[in-house]
Amino acid sequence: MLAGVDGGPDRLGVEATASRHCGQSEHPRTPGPFPAAARFGTRATGSAYAARVTERTIPSDHDVVELLRELIRNACVNDGTPSSGQEERSARLIEDHLRGPGLELERFTSAPGRSSLVARIEGRRPDAPSLLLMGHTDVVPVNPDGWRHDPFGGELIDGEIWGRGAVDMLNLTASMAVAVRRLADEGFRPEGTLIYLAVADEEAFGDYGAHWLLEHHREVVEADYVITESGGIPIPSPTGTKLPVIVGEKGAYWCTLRVRGTPGHGSQPHRTDNALVKAAEVVRRLDAYRPETRIHDVWRRFVESMGYPPEITGPLLSADGLLGILDSLPLGMARQFHACTHTTIAPTVVHGGSKINTIPDCVDLQVDIRTLPGQTGPEIEAMLAEALGELAGAVEVLPARYDESSSSSIDTPLWDSLARVTKAFYPDSETVPYLTVGATDARFFRRVGRTAYGFGLFSRRLTIEDYGTMFHGNDERVDVESLLLSTQLWQAVARDVLGRRE
Repeated sequence: MLAGVDGGPDRLGVEATASRHCGQSEHPRTPGPFPAAARFGTRATGSAYAARVTERTIPSDHDVVELLRELIRNACVNDGTPSSGQEERSARLIEDHLRGPGLELERFTSAPGRSSLVARIEGRRPDAPSLLLMGHTDVVPVNPDGWRHDPFGGELIDGEIWGRGAVDMLNLTASMAVAVRRLADEGFRPEGTLIYLAVADEEAFGDYGAHWLLEHHREVVEADYVITESGGIPIPSPTGTKLPVIVGEKGAYWCTLRVRGTPGHGSQPHRTDNALVKAAEVVRRLDAYRPETRIHDVWRRFVESMGYPPEITGPLLSADGLLGILDSLPLGMARQFHACTHTTIAPTVVHGGSKINTIPDCVDLQVDIRTLPGQTGPEIEAMLAEALGELAGAVEVLPARYDESSSSSIDTPLWDSLARVTKAFYPDSETVPYLTVGATDARFFRRVGRTAYGFGLFSRRLTIEDYGTMFHGNDERVDVESLLLSTQLWQAVARDVLGRRE
């Protein structure tokens, strides 16, 4: 039961037991990019359309399955250092898959090994809207000890493809590439230009990928409309299936707090100025700090679209009421809802000390701060000073890596197109806006005035709970049906957005 919420779980439609299909795992669950318990409404089966499509097309969809498996095996691991990633391997792989009539292909290398691939189908009319399908080729590091199968094996097991990047986001990168190749093979001649981008360095800062391309080759990748990760996982709700579309994302203020003390011998700690002890108090104060609740437009539109009963909708849209209801919600949902409406401050890494018998005189704390729409760097710095109190003067804030929050309007032709096209796959569905608490390459395109959403299309076999667990987690994998649905989605969206003449 949702203690303190009238009506209990049924009022939200949260199931008492989470589904354990695609994401079944022996490992503890962690929160993901959507509410971990957000199985709203009664459990629904996959649409008849999706079932027919999957049954009919699996034998002929060997190409998208194999392309994803090879991308996983390339192991383009981006640890944030300039020499990591080596996405050139996957850029060449996708180039080989796309090579043929009807497509213009070009690779761009921002640094040794850091390559991105662009494919284009030029439109008939320069004034017609253009569409960019963008998927990244790099993946985050992995600890294989937590996996049941080789994280870079790309194994196909019981209808699921296993490996790092299977849902973040090599599945969409592969399906976009296959869809574009199929459109070219069909002689697709759109009114507006279709662009495909397999981009490097999304898992760091985009310095060698999307950001670099917009700085140096903007004319090649810029489009009126952009689709990248993620979204598109069907969520049953009291008013039908909801398909989240990522229309915005929180900003990031990544900083290092330097705490200084006085060195001394570890055998004589009395009355020492131990930088590590002082740093511990800094961490405690950051953890205890409570930023205010902010009900921003994207959050409001999401809540209003979900069909919750008034006794839930009201508190979720109230700065005072939301905090009161969080403790009554399932943990994963509470974490997501809190992150969507609050600035979050998380100390994540500690560096300092030189030797076990020496009192440390300097400790660095790395802090991951995620900002809400409209917040600025000076505002975050003021929050840090407020959190630290009298310790603020003794803590040096080193230059931060700051990316502002970004969002796109839902009152666009691209939104209307997604709403139309998805009805063919899930007839009872409705697209709903959502704010992701992470970061994607969409932010670079929003900053130059382009509409950018995160989307895909997944089967009902993949639950929100399991998706969240696998995102940057153990046992990452995607079911083949989801892979095929996304491939067909991109073809349908390209036709709908760009138009064509027979």
